[in-house]
Amino acid sequence: MMRKLLILILLSTLFISGCECVSGFGRDLQKTGSWIERNTS
Repeated sequence: MMRKLLILILLSTLFISGCECVSGFGRDLQKTGSWIERNTS
């Protein structure tokens, strides 16, 4: 029982941190895109 709980907590932590990383990457892409648009205009 304790082992299953530990594995579940570990997987959920990895999933949450993975989602946060992806959303951060998306924000960086948006910043880069807007910078390119401003400099080409």
